[in-house]
Amino acid sequence: MKRLSLIMRHTLALTLAFSAAMPAMSVARAAEWPSKPVRILVGGPPGGTADVVARLFAYELQGPLGQTVIVDYKTGAGGTIAVQSLISAPRDGYTFLLIQKGIASEVPHAVKVSYDPFKDIVPIAQLTRQGLIFVGNPSLPAKNLPELVKYIKANPGKLDYANFGIGMRGQTIGVQFNRLAGLDTGTVSYKGSPPALQDVMGGQVPLMFDAPATSLPFIKAGKLRAFAVAFPKRMTALPNVPTFAELGYPDLNEVGWMGLWSTPGVPPAVVAKMREATLKAMQSPSLRKKLEEQGMEVGSSATPEELARDIRESSERQGKLLRSINFTPD
Repeated sequence: MKRLSLIMRHTLALTLAFSAAMPAMSVARAAEWPSKPVRILVGGPPGGTADVVARLFAYELQGPLGQTVIVDYKTGAGGTIAVQSLISAPRDGYTFLLIQKGIASEVPHAVKVSYDPFKDIVPIAQLTRQGLIFVGNPSLPAKNLPELVKYIKANPGKLDYANFGIGMRGQTIGVQFNRLAGLDTGTVSYKGSPPALQDVMGGQVPLMFDAPATSLPFIKAGKLRAFAVAFPKRMTALPNVPTFAELGYPDLNEVGWMGLWSTPGVPPAVVAKMREATLKAMQSPSLRKKLEEQGMEVGSSATPEELARDIRESSERQGKLLRSINFTPD
């Protein structure tokens, strides 16, 4: 019995010593981070908005981090595949996610997801800010938004707008615009912007609310007409296109943003270092210029807590809008 008691005392002592050493070990690992390449998962296809942002930031982050930053595409299912890849990755601070805030504020309202958008993933930094552009086929007789509103009212129920995903912001902003302007337009859903834009340019569906990165090249080429921007201010890339607020629709100005995300359990010191490196990368004049050319602006320095609050507020608004049209997720 004495020998057993002695063994138990030694075991307890070793356990307590190991537990006491754990915080120090975590701090040491955080101090050494990153000691190998960092991976950024991208919830969008090559050539899309997320890809453009990911490649720009991956290049700029390599300086402050002192390591290679790898862009890893996890496309499909509206970004949820990328989210699942992040959740299943080791919580060691070497895997992050770059995706739009809609992955938490919009997608869970549109489809049934297996993750909790407010517990399983956490925003670290806001990388870019952008609004949606209301575009149309150049063959429309209207040359500006007031003329377009007048034309739609003269043809009730005859015009539709395309959206880049059922239940997403590209659809619900159309619902808002219909209500505010007293219009009667339908909507046609597509799996992403490219096929929707093709039909808008082809004349099958005359209108669309789209992200700037995908529609800007066609606007500049004269294949699309831009009527208004849903953003608090005019876009640098489209200085002559007014905001909805300027045209009498101040409620159509919600800011969309692309963010860098992590998961709970990653050492806080590592997350803090990644955020610090990201904020430093955002100061690059070259990055800022390239984002502006894509119709975006560099993100704000909002804290993770502020970003989480913005996501919850956006989610509440999105859910309310979808419930008002009796929308149910797939």
